[in-house]
Amino acid sequence: MATGRRPRTARRLAVYALAAASLSIAATAEASALVPESPARTTPAAMSTTGTKVLADSAVSSNLDGWIRQALDIMAAQGIPGSYDAIHRNIMRESGGDPGAINLYDSNAANGTPSKGLLQVIDPTFQAYHVAGTSWDIYDPVANITAACNYAAARYGSMDNVNSAY
Repeated sequence: MATGRRPRTARRLAVYALAAASLSIAATAEASALVPESPARTTPAAMSTTGTKVLADSAVSSNLDGWIRQALDIMAAQGIPGSYDAIHRNIMRESGGDPGAINLYDSNAANGTPSKGLLQVIDPTFQAYHVAGTSWDIYDPVANITAACNYAAARYGSMDNVNSAY
């Protein structure tokens, strides 16, 4: 066994262990989606509603600052008020920083329009308050932030005035 290669049995066991772990994660994610942890339950951070993998927690935290700063630049150009601190605070409360978050358990979801993305915007609000120059994808972090802040500005004067679900 000095060849540097693992025996076939060890490789097979490693493959089986990886497959079992993947099945366990998928089963856990599926089961947790069926049993709400709270009224504001969102999908697991590692999976979006389309089943595609979204950014891991470390990638989300490293990108969140950039997404907020990019949104603030666009907002400044469009005359939409809001501060970094208010946007960050509301993102952490609404989605925990997961751009693929979707709330399947609140009144919006019960009415067929679940809240989506970093700031948990529903489709009609996103479309009505979409900011020119951003993506039309509600899960796009910058588009979600700018649309939510545009809505908050129209409704509350600024995202700075939002301290709970809005």
